[in-house]
Parts: sequence; structure tokens; C-alpha cells
Amino acid sequence: MKLMKKERDIFLTAVMFYTRIPCPKNIDHNPEYLNKASRYFPLIGWIVGTAAFGVYCLFNYLIGSEIAVLFSMVASILVTGAFHEDGFADVCDGFGGGWTKDKILKIMKDSAIGAYGAIGVVLLLLMKFLSTNVLLGKANVSGINLYLVYFLIFVSAHALSRLAAVSIVFTHEYSREDATSKSKPIAKSYTWREVIGAFFFGLLPLLLLSYFQWQMILVLVPMFLMRVYLARYFQKWIDGYTGDCLGATQQVCEVVFYLSFIALWKFI
Repeated sequence: MKLMKKERDIFLTAVMFYTRIPCPKNIDHNPEYLNKASRYFPLIGWIVGTAAFGVYCLFNYLIGSEIAVLFSMVASILVTGAFHEDGFADVCDGFGGGWTKDKILKIMKDSAIGAYGAIGVVLLLLMKFLSTNVLLGKANVSGINLYLVYFLIFVSAHALSRLAAVSIVFTHEYSREDATSKSKPIAKSYTWREVIGAFFFGLLPLLLLSYFQWQMILVLVPMFLMRVYLARYFQKWIDGYTGDCLGATQQVCEVVFYLSFIALWKFI
């Protein structure tokens, strides 16, 4: 029972840190639990994806698909508090306006959003909207299976993109030398439990989705290549990663997921 309670508290720590969902008052930013919570980061994607899917279904029934996609995006942003979109904007500003490690880190630390960040977020959200709208119109199944596929698409996109982000923690070093960032505890250490947990929750929705068309598993290839590219890019410029880099990785890999599915469905 004590072990189960501890695991529950670790999961709730992940919920509290990565979302705006209310948690019990006894849950705080415990550094030990926050470090272990990385195993549940892709599972948070299940929650966000489920919320986005539920909102999509509601507004698709009431109004129509395109507006439903837009409201599903709003739902995902509200659930996370734009946590990852903010990281993406900071990365756009930092790497767009800085030419040294210190300058890049300083710009990313600034809470104000610049031209690179504003333009980047607008293009990112537009890409999400257009790609998701196209993707949901290409599913070649019918009946109740159609909504099951839609559900797994939403969940897989959020779970896999979070797996791509947290996997950087397992392979690279945290860039900042101080402990001023609230993401610092995540970067301190990890065990095999964090690795196995993250990959289990990250891959399971896609494996279920591949039941309908096994070729869908190929979406892992472009996502892996993008993850490798981003990790190397961050390593080149700032000798590692920051919390903003992880948020940017999640956002970019989510878009890559949608685009990859569109491309796959075009040829199968």
C-alpha cells in the first residue's frame, strides 16, 4: 500500500507539473518525486489527448469538423496552460536571436516574447490546425472504429511527442549550471523505471492504432529523426537541453506526427 501511495503521488506530481488540473493539497514540487515523474510524462499525453478528443467530438457534432479541430486545440492548451507552446516560443527567440550559449540561455530565460517566438507560435498553431483537419478527413475506416481511430490519433500524437521530449533527458545533459529553472529537478537523475515507464506509455497508443493498419508504426521513423536532429542541434549550441528545449521538441514532434500520418495515408 505504501508503494502504491508513493507511485500515486509521483503520478499526481506529474499531473500538477505538466498540466493545470487541480491536485490534492499534499502534492507539491517535491524534487525527488518530480525527478521520477518523467516516467509519466507520456501518460500525461493520454490525458491531454483524451480531453482534446472529447472536445473535438462535442463540437464536431454541434457545429462541424474544422471548428471542432480548433476547439480541440484550445482544450489541449487550456489543460497544459500552454506549457509547451511557451517553451517553443522561448526556443524560437533564443536560438533565433542568440549566437552564443550564454546569449541563447539569457534570451530563453526572458519571459517576454519576441518576434521569432510570436511568428513561430503562429505558424506552429496554423500547422497543427491544418494538418489535424486534413488527417481526420483521411481515415479510411467507418462506423464506431472511425472514432476509435480518431481517439488513438489524438492520444498517440500527445503521448509520442512527449516521449520524444523526455527521451532527451535520458541521453543528454542539462545545459544550465544553476538551479534557477523549475525544470532542473527533472534533469538530475533517472533510473530504468523512468525509461521503461516513459516508453511504455509513449508507444502503447500507437501500437493499438497500428492494429487497424500496421503501416502506421512507420510514423516512428520521422519522429525519431526529428528528435535526433533537435537533440543534436541543442547540443551544438548550448551543450545540452533546457526545459524550453523539451517543450519545443514536444510541439515540433507533435506536428511531425500529424504530417507523417497524412503522408502515410496517401500511399497506403
